[in-house]
Amino acid sequence: MYKEFFGLKEKPFNVTSDPSFLYLSRVHKEAFSHLLYGIRERKGFLEITGEVGAGKTTLCRALLNQLDVNTKSAFIFNSTLPEMQLFEAILEDYGVIIGRRNKVAMLKQLNNFLIEELSKNNNVILIIDEAQNLKLSILEEIRMLSNLETDKQKLFQIILVGQPELKAKLESPSLKQLRQRIAVRFHITPLEKDEVAGYIDHRLTVAGSSGQIRFDPDAVDFIYKYTGGIPRIINMVCDKALLAAYVMETRDVRLSMVERSVQELEGLVTV
Repeated sequence: MYKEFFGLKEKPFNVTSDPSFLYLSRVHKEAFSHLLYGIRERKGFLEITGEVGAGKTTLCRALLNQLDVNTKSAFIFNSTLPEMQLFEAILEDYGVIIGRRNKVAMLKQLNNFLIEELSKNNNVILIIDEAQNLKLSILEEIRMLSNLETDKQKLFQIILVGQPELKAKLESPSLKQLRQRIAVRFHITPLEKDEVAGYIDHRLTVAGSSGQIRFDPDAVDFIYKYTGGIPRIINMVCDKALLAAYVMETRDVRLSMVERSVQELEGLVTV
């Protein structure tokens, strides 16, 4: 609605996990480095946690775009799948044509696939998003997958991505063996106050802005106070604020517009 007015090629503050919009804050850059290290060094299990909207999925999508042709990946979004359907989804994402649909047969197919990739000197990763929703029994089955290894190295790397509840779930006594196998852990915290303006400018630039859109400093300060530095909430506020600026036919986003946008998001504006 406002793209043409601002001269943008796309909306800058969509809440989808578009890796082209990834802003590498200090903490996101560190998380990215941890992931690359765990994958390249074949560490087996990796754990990435963060609050809702902190940018975990976007980071993982950007990671996949950075991997070379010798790294094969599967990305599981639906963490509520039953055990058999989860195995099917993993195999299908790797491009394996499933034969017999029973647990033993599918595990054998997965093992054969991993052995074949290793013979090609390829690395294989499995990313499970929203892993806090996995049942304890499923997490234990995933741990068993890590037994697919050679005498010298892991056949594939499993990245568990989830909200802080994942950390609590992994503290369960029944998951002690899994917890001990997690070699890389990282928690993504919200943006710092001094990063919010850079985050907003970054997304505007990616969307096609050449600097013509300006968020006043006091508006940015208010955005940080309201959102706590959570990227998804920043996007929601900024999208509303740009719409307000469009209605007022200005390219300067002022504090009053942001305050009004927050009121609308909170359902406090009835007219």
